[in-house]
Formats: sequence, C-alpha cells, structure tokens
Amino acid sequence: MNEESPAPVDSGKRHINCYSGGEGGFMDWNQNLRGRMLEPLLIKMAGVGMRGSHVTFLSMLAGLLYCPFFLMDQKVAAFVMLLLHVLLDGLDGPLARFRGQASDRGSFTDTMADQVVVTATALTMMHTGAASAWAGGSYVFLYAIVVAFAFARNAMAAPYLWLFRPRFIVFIWFAVDAYIYPGSLDVVLWISSGLLGLKCLTGFVKIRNRI
Repeated sequence: MNEESPAPVDSGKRHINCYSGGEGGFMDWNQNLRGRMLEPLLIKMAGVGMRGSHVTFLSMLAGLLYCPFFLMDQKVAAFVMLLLHVLLDGLDGPLARFRGQASDRGSFTDTMADQVVVTATALTMMHTGAASAWAGGSYVFLYAIVVAFAFARNAMAAPYLWLFRPRFIVFIWFAVDAYIYPGSLDVVLWISSGLLGLKCLTGFVKIRNRI
C-alpha cells in the first residue's frame, strides 16, 4: 500500500502546498498561460489595487452565496454564484504572480478558502436532501483529510505522485442533479469518496513511515 515518490531535491527552500509531485509543474505552466491570456485584465485589476488575496476572498464569498440562494430555491442565482466562484478561483494565482506576490501563504489561503466552499456547499445539499448525510459527510471528511495529508507530505519532501480533487466534478453534478438526473448526486459523492479514501490510505502510510 506504500506509494513511491520521486527523490526530494533540496533547492534551498521547500514549497509547502497541497499539490502533488506532478501537479506542481502543470500548475506553473497553467498559471503562466492564464497570466499571458488574461494580462489586460490583470493589468486593470492591479491598477485598482487588487491583490490575489482579495480575489481569493471574493471567490470564497461567491461560493458561499450559493448556499442561501439554493436553500431559497433560487437555483439559477445559486449556480451563477458557483460559476463565479470557479472563475474567480482561477484568477487569484495569476494576479499574485503578475504582481510578484505569489507565495506558499497565498496558496495555503486559497486552499483553505476552497475547502470552506466545498464543505458549505456539500452541507447545503445534505440539508436539502439532494445528498444523503453519509455520502456528503464522507466526501467532506475525506476531502479535508487528503488536503491535510498533501500539506504534510510536501512538508516532508514526500509529495503524492497524483491527487484526485473532485470538487469541480461535484459542482457540475449539483446542476445535473437539480435539472437532469435528480437523485444521482449520491453516486458521484460515493465514487469521489472512494478515490479520496484511497489517497487518504496511501497518505497515512507514507506519513507514518516518515515519522
């Protein structure tokens, strides 16, 4: 059950984030690409004093607004807020890089804000009956553990080889469950929980062996 990881390279500063070994390079490439594509927008945002942390907060706020709108049966407004959350979540990193302020602290803040939205939206679906308590609760719990283990493993220079982060799939399925296949959300949550549980298990074994 042990998971092999590439040998750590001592670069003088260890980056502590929640990304797997393979994700780090992809994230750099992806954020650089978004930075080039969105440069006119980033220039305007920086010009009015916006920072990556401001965008992170707005992204979290939009995600949280999904909850009251969905509870009030304002589904269109709820999904607009969720889409806005996703779009803003893709802007904070490029803006921070554009301003020369990218850091592990910013990455940690962004990850925690995302986790707040993951938890709040899942609880909302459980409250309305769209998701069962067991399926939703397992998804939230295992998602949080995987994120915590990812930080711990990176701090130990033993990152995951790969990670499964199903939040965007689950967000999309909120709409699928609401408009196309009612009652199907639990299936997606259980599948997600199964894959997250696997990463929890391999993460636990690696961390325990390193302690």
